Amino acid sequence: MAQTSRKWNISDIIDQSGRTAVVTGANSGIGLAAVDALAHAGAHVVLAVRDVRRGEAAAATVRGAKGSVEVRRLDLADLSSVREFAAGWQGDLDLLVNNAGVMNIPEASTKDGFEMQLGTNHLGHFALTNLLLPHITDRVVTVSSGAHRLPAGMHIHFDNLNLTGEYAPMVAYGQSKLANLLFTLELQRRLAKAGSPLRALAAHPGWAATNLQGHDASAVRRVAMRIGNRVLAQDNKSGALPTLYAATRDLPGASYVGPDGLGEMRGAPTLVGRSHAASDPESARRLWTVSEELTGVVFPRLPQRTEATT
Repeated sequence: MAQTSRKWNISDIIDQSGRTAVVTGANSGIGLAAVDALAHAGAHVVLAVRDVRRGEAAAATVRGAKGSVEVRRLDLADLSSVREFAAGWQGDLDLLVNNAGVMNIPEASTKDGFEMQLGTNHLGHFALTNLLLPHITDRVVTVSSGAHRLPAGMHIHFDNLNLTGEYAPMVAYGQSKLANLLFTLELQRRLAKAGSPLRALAAHPGWAATNLQGHDASAVRRVAMRIGNRVLAQDNKSGALPTLYAATRDLPGASYVGPDGLGEMRGAPTLVGRSHAASDPESARRLWTVSEELTGVVFPRLPQRTEATT
């Protein structure tokens, strides 16, 4: 009887020695799990976090790794912080993981006046990626969510991106996660047009039990999330697998990785589909233009590279 193929897991990560990675939002959850796995595979990993003290505590949990870790401050809800982080970067950066995010929170604004979920999950990462892009040698992985498929996330509200006067937590979250996928699509198009070997990819963790759900604006949803975390969710390490798969496997640009289980809620990482709205190149280009206008950050001139490191 033929044996079925063993599913990909952390032990399958190829040696990352000599590589440098930045993971945003790495204090906890799947971000910290990704840091731990990359460092144990030999990479030098920078935890880009808003709270340095919490970041140092998180970094201290990465023990016995072949690689190394360090902590640098980054507040994605403050474009001056994003610019400061990028300006302080020197040398090559093999991998950028845009992992940080907020979910279903009460209405709030970033320091620059953007709706908080769009500002943190998309615009902050948009600016960070473009500012760091001249240093990047391999790929950008942006963490999205299956929530982009929900009715609340079916389109970008171009006429009211900040949802002023019509804010709903799930609508704002769905919009931001759709924006992550459109950003990846347009970034890959621009990289290819520029003749760059760099790749832009996206991933989603399925349902992973993290601290993300604990800030939901709805008390009812918070209770439901706690129950779901216990009954349905996979742990942080399993939730990080799609990110790690996208970060280390030889995949085509614009690939989207998620769990292979029922409803993409849990399971081993595999290539998955995206909604029609997340595949629309016209919306992707329009969002890019608006994002440049809002952040003041544009697609940079890239250094000539013959091939990307894998």
